[in-house]
Amino acid sequence: MTKVKYEYQEHLIDVQARKEKEMLEEFHDGHYTMENPLVKYNLYELNALSAVVCFETEEETAINVRVLGKTKQADFYQSFPKAKEHILPIVGLYSDYENKVEIYPWQRESEKVTITIKTPKTDGADLVEYVDTSAGYMQDQIMFCCPATAKLAIGVDYAGDVRLDFTRPMIWDVKVLPNGNFSMGSDRIMKMPYFLSGIYEFTAVGKIYKEYRVPYGYHHDQCYLPNGDIVALNCDAANGTVEDGAVVIDKDSGEIKKEYHFKDFIKPGAQKSGSWSDEDWFHCNAVWYDENTNSLTLSGRHNNAMVNIDFDTAELNWIISDPELWPEEYQKYLFKPVGDTENFEWQYEQHSNLITPLGDVMCFDNHHWGSQNPDKYLAPNDSYSRAVKYRIDTEKMEIEQTWQFGKELGIDFYSPYICNVVWYNEGYYLVHSGGVAYDKDGNASAKLGPYAQIDDPRSVLKSRTYEIADDEIKFEMEVNSNYYRAEKINLYNKVGEDLVLGEGKILGSLGETTQMDYDIPAEETDLEFEDWQEATIKEEKDRVEFKCKFTKGQLVQLIFEGKDETRKYFVSTSHGIRGAMCAGTFLPDDDRETTTVISKEGFSGEYEVKVLVDDKIYKTGVTIKA
Repeated sequence: MTKVKYEYQEHLIDVQARKEKEMLEEFHDGHYTMENPLVKYNLYELNALSAVVCFETEEETAINVRVLGKTKQADFYQSFPKAKEHILPIVGLYSDYENKVEIYPWQRESEKVTITIKTPKTDGADLVEYVDTSAGYMQDQIMFCCPATAKLAIGVDYAGDVRLDFTRPMIWDVKVLPNGNFSMGSDRIMKMPYFLSGIYEFTAVGKIYKEYRVPYGYHHDQCYLPNGDIVALNCDAANGTVEDGAVVIDKDSGEIKKEYHFKDFIKPGAQKSGSWSDEDWFHCNAVWYDENTNSLTLSGRHNNAMVNIDFDTAELNWIISDPELWPEEYQKYLFKPVGDTENFEWQYEQHSNLITPLGDVMCFDNHHWGSQNPDKYLAPNDSYSRAVKYRIDTEKMEIEQTWQFGKELGIDFYSPYICNVVWYNEGYYLVHSGGVAYDKDGNASAKLGPYAQIDDPRSVLKSRTYEIADDEIKFEMEVNSNYYRAEKINLYNKVGEDLVLGEGKILGSLGETTQMDYDIPAEETDLEFEDWQEATIKEEKDRVEFKCKFTKGQLVQLIFEGKDETRKYFVSTSHGIRGAMCAGTFLPDDDRETTTVISKEGFSGEYEVKVLVDDKIYKTGVTIKA
């Protein structure tokens, strides 16, 4: 028998503030010069291939930094403004390597010094199978791969070397902001399997400036409005469903300015893909704002539909979907194919919808199941995925397929889940098939990547990424894992600052976790959990995480007893497989392990934590504070 293990965990923003303060104290207490600088490897505990270098100069001077690659074409470089105190972010290091970094005053290369930063072997260093491109094409950019399994985010250069390797399980798509910073889902789970506390704004060196907390679980995607506000996907908690809501977040305060509930414009069950469920009836995996029409386009995987609504009123404008089996009331919103109708195909369980500057609609057509009609579903070995571009006429309600890529690659490009496309210019696109999975016999797996890997370690997962210009492949990459999306980025900021000192901000609200509204008869005991259950409680400033192993179907309730109130929460012990698993990063290897996270929103004071299991109540010995 064992006591419940308790841990108080600092928010990563607080950890970074403390580490940065300690570095500055050490810097100011010493005498560090360009020839003998203070070097802090992975200061912000996020990017294992980064460092911060600090030194003083007698005169104000701008500084050049060149991170030497294994070839000259693989160098990364940046210039920093005039100062006497220089605190320089170093990014683009190699794993398990004595990295050389050249530093010299602006236009005085003859005075350069070279420092060595030795890095350890990082987890993602050997994931890349190959990259086929040229240094001239990629220049100083890398391909950022966003996680879909336990393999975390990596960034890959033209030579196939990993130059960015995250140590925290930040998931969902990475966006490049107008100020040159990045945004991506946090590393803080709110609800299994992948609903997060919110969105981090950060830089390549790993410094987090803000967390925008998203009530009721951020997932999949976010987009930015012309004024900088954020449209983030979340869940309709009041409805007891998931992946069917969105919120508009104020860029300055983090407050919610507007909410969308997708059931208001699509009736749950109006259309059902092969992966549909009552709880996950829409499964929104992308959101796109179009300024020309002031509209949002939402990718509903479990409706086989790209749905466009008015931004202000949430009224339905149009739906791109195979019309078969849609109820009559939606037919007026659907399109009729024109042009080369013989080669026209609808998309199924698509991802990553976008609207191009010409008004065309693109997406990654996973083509999972391959039909609206269950009688016509395709087997995995007969399936394919592709990028597709449609031209639509919303007056005539006509649609024409103008381009596709990937169908010709067959099962080697078939991803039943995740993936993305990027429009760079007309005829110039990125296409990422991140969910390729084979079973032990080399067949296309019938299971999504995270499940395939857990169920059979002999399963093979792949991501394949292409960039195409005028039908010529300019970039091809294969990675030995599934990756949610791929985005080409610059490690060093081209428009803003690479590192701004000071404590980051935690904005917005997590929302209040839904409580159980009924009592379960049980007796209080002095029982302790068994060793195999590995019961742990991890407390943060705004949330409490309870992990414990239970047998399938046990009735479990998490109880918080305060002076003035008692709060009770359901702990799921079901072991079912979801029809969608777009990020298996937080999945446990043992399906008996449960993770239940409770927001402290609404809590006040101290609470004793207890756990009801079937008809017994266990005292954990843990008290949390809010």
